[in-house]
Amino acid sequence: MGSRLMPPGVIADNRLGSLVRAPTMMINREGTNLSRVDPLRAMFRSLFKLIHPSARGHVVGFLGEFLGTLIFVTLAFAGVETAGASSNKDQGDGVSTAPPAASPSQLLYAALSAGFALVVTAWTFFRISGGLFNPVISLGMALIGAITWARCAILCVAQTAATIIASYVVYALFNGGLNAGTTLGGGTSPAQGVVIEMLLTAQLAFVIFMLAAEHHAATYLAPVAIGLSFFTAELVGLFWTGASLNPVRSLGPCIVNNSFPSYHWIYWVGPITGVILAVIIYKLVKSLEYESVNFEDHEDVDMIPRPVTSRKPSSTLAVAGNQSGYEAVRMPQRKARPAPGPAYPRATNEPSAKPAAPAPSQGAAPIKDEKKTDEVEELPECFAD
Repeated sequence: MGSRLMPPGVIADNRLGSLVRAPTMMINREGTNLSRVDPLRAMFRSLFKLIHPSARGHVVGFLGEFLGTLIFVTLAFAGVETAGASSNKDQGDGVSTAPPAASPSQLLYAALSAGFALVVTAWTFFRISGGLFNPVISLGMALIGAITWARCAILCVAQTAATIIASYVVYALFNGGLNAGTTLGGGTSPAQGVVIEMLLTAQLAFVIFMLAAEHHAATYLAPVAIGLSFFTAELVGLFWTGASLNPVRSLGPCIVNNSFPSYHWIYWVGPITGVILAVIIYKLVKSLEYESVNFEDHEDVDMIPRPVTSRKPSSTLAVAGNQSGYEAVRMPQRKARPAPGPAYPRATNEPSAKPAAPAPSQGAAPIKDEKKTDEVEELPECFAD
């Protein structure tokens, strides 16, 4: 079935030739009753038009990253508070959410809440702002050229502000204060803590570079793999360093509790050096041209299911960036297929049973050979306009 015969809201898979339903409802499409009576949509559009076109993408990125970071950090911190409070008896306002020693089940609960929170929020905001939620990851994306330095600075401001606000939100919601801060445990020294934070941040950043910044057949599943990578890092580092992997994630609880440990610096040095290490590894892999070894995953045919182009393109996606949320990343293009030869025979010096057609006179249309025209092979549907 060609794309022209597909109903609205249907996605075509170019590789499998299958049809699947789009995950979103077309209730806000132009011409529907809801779009005509929606006052918020009209108000937001009028406000959006006041912004200069060159700054609209940055505004979308700031708002998306601020909301995504706020939701993600709130859910992650709430999971840590719940894991600690579940080990104590209900004592009302006197309950302490910080147990004397975290059990494996509590560590698993906290890691699961953080990992799943990242999967949900990153997949939601992936096409809006990129779903980074971490200043050092934004720094790494700028170092590899996936985003501009201006966008990096804007995202870092949004992520820092949202993390601090989320810390205050969790502090106000739960009794016993905010106990989601990162501390060294198990006799870990500051030097060991720096190395642990560096390695965990490096593996997370490299996963993001290879799955989100690099376009391939599974790009649209990048948030799932990133969330699993973060979940693994939390399992490894929660007991030893708190598995910060993010300087402002450690800064927020310190500001709320007005308490900065003497080794707070490790949560800045470790993640920053970790993302630099990930950038070096990424540059090394790119210099080896790994795409030339694995052809199957880098074909020109786009295997990612995408919505059928509507009659009126969305203005939000046009200013927010491309499909991935990173304005500097280019989607792979199909190779140009050579056009078929002329439908009429050309005169040659070789003898043939059929004489060549006479040259058309000036102003007359060329004479076409109908039999030759019928023999021209038609292009497949996937290359049709």
